Amino acid sequence: MTNLPHPVQYQGSKRNLASRILSFFPSKINRLVEPFAGTGAISIAAAANQISNNFWLNDLNKPLIQLLELIIENPSYIADIYLNIWNEQHHDSVGHYFEVRTRFNQTKDPSLFLYLLARCVKGAVRYNSEGLFNQSPDKRRKGTQPITMRKNIEGVSHFLKGKCQFTHLDYQQVLAEVRNDDFVYIDPPYQGVCGTRDRRYFCGIEFDNLVLSCYAA
Repeated sequence: MTNLPHPVQYQGSKRNLASRILSFFPSKINRLVEPFAGTGAISIAAAANQISNNFWLNDLNKPLIQLLELIIENPSYIADIYLNIWNEQHHDSVGHYFEVRTRFNQTKDPSLFLYLLARCVKGAVRYNSEGLFNQSPDKRRKGTQPITMRKNIEGVSHFLKGKCQFTHLDYQQVLAEVRNDDFVYIDPPYQGVCGTRDRRYFCGIEFDNLVLSCYAA
């Protein structure tokens, strides 16, 4: 399970806990729904273990879910773009990172986001009060090597291509639309830091509203 492909070491990802988490799942699921999908670590693991062949991946962070869709549905395209961006950094890698970050905050282009996630400090996503990505580059490294990135992208696509629905809805809307035969895996922002805004998250949530939404679903 620990050898499953993951293009980025996304903050809060449950990739290292996936095996333990799946031990609480049914052996077969009609559709796995992730209202807080992130980079889809649990869905990747569930697909690899043939627990389900149908997935609803949702995250309010639109560029993130768009990036996940590119990785799954168009792996060669996003791997090629990453290669080009990665190769452009060698003259001034730190300056290049900040240039890409500025372009991403202006355009919200998910293909730029992959490089930022692969290169930022400790893979830790940070946002400012205006919702702009503001994490600094890790100056000790230049991000995942393109060959490794392509291998991981293709691995994720192999497990999930053609099996997913992608949305960037509020989690409450997702919970309101789930079916009786769905299995919902909920991994919200950490309690205690998710009241309104926290620099670790694109958007916070209210704990009481989360509890009420889960109960209503």
